Amino acid sequence: MAATQSIVPHHVAIVMDGNGRWATKRFLPRIAGHKQGVDSLSRCVRACLERGIGVLTVFAFSSENWNRPSDEVSGLMELLALSLAKEVPSLNENGVQLHFVGDRERLSEKVRTGLAKAESDTSANSRLIFNVCFNYGGRWDIAQAAHKLASRGEAITELSLDRAMAMAHVPDPDLLIRTGGELRISNFLLWQAAYSELHFSDKLWPEFDEAALDEAIAVFRTRERRFGKTSAQVGGRGNNDNTDNVKAA
Repeated sequence: MAATQSIVPHHVAIVMDGNGRWATKRFLPRIAGHKQGVDSLSRCVRACLERGIGVLTVFAFSSENWNRPSDEVSGLMELLALSLAKEVPSLNENGVQLHFVGDRERLSEKVRTGLAKAESDTSANSRLIFNVCFNYGGRWDIAQAAHKLASRGEAITELSLDRAMAMAHVPDPDLLIRTGGELRISNFLLWQAAYSELHFSDKLWPEFDEAALDEAIAVFRTRERRFGKTSAQVGGRGNNDNTDNVKAA
C-alpha cells in the first residue's frame, strides 16, 4: 500500500547502488545492470509522483566513477544520452522538472548539450523536481561553492556556502536511502545531508521497487527529527513537521 501524502518526506535522495552486482549475479556484463537500473529509476520516479514526494535526487555517476573500467564509463555515457531522448517526453507529460547536478567540464560536448536541452525542455514543470547527480561529489560541491564565493569576494559563512551549493534550488533531503547493502554515503550530499534520516536497503538498485520505497518511508515515519534540539523541545512531533528544513529565500 502506498504511503499517504500527509506523512511522506518532501525530499528523498537515493544512492542507487548494486547495478553491477545485479548483472554479475546473472552472468551479464555490468552495463546490463545499469540498463536495468534505468528501468528501476523510471519506476521510482512514478512512485514518487504517486506518493506526493516533491523532490527526488539520485546519485547516478560520482566523480570517483571515472576510475572504473573505460568500457563501463563509455557505456554509462551512451546510456545517459539514450535515456534522455527517451524519457524527456514522459517527464514532461508527468510534470517533472529535471536538473543535472555536478561538474560538466569533463563531459563531452554531446553529453553537455543533451543535459542542457533536457533541463530546458522540462523547466516549466513543477509537480516533481528530479535531480540527477552526474559527475558529482560532495567534496567537489563544497569546494566549488567556496571557490565561487572567493571569486566574488564574498565572505564564506554557512549561509553563503549553502546558497552557493549546486543543490541550492531545493531544500535539503529529509530521507537519504542507499540500496545494495553498503552502510556509507560515498561522498554524496555531504553538506546537504547533515540532518537527513538515513535508510539502508539490502536490495540491489534494479530490485528496488515501490514496496521497498514504502518500507523506507515507513521507517522515516518512526524517526523523531530534532535538528539539534531535545525531544521535549520538538514536542514529540516526529518527522511529519519538516519546517526546520527550509532554506532561506
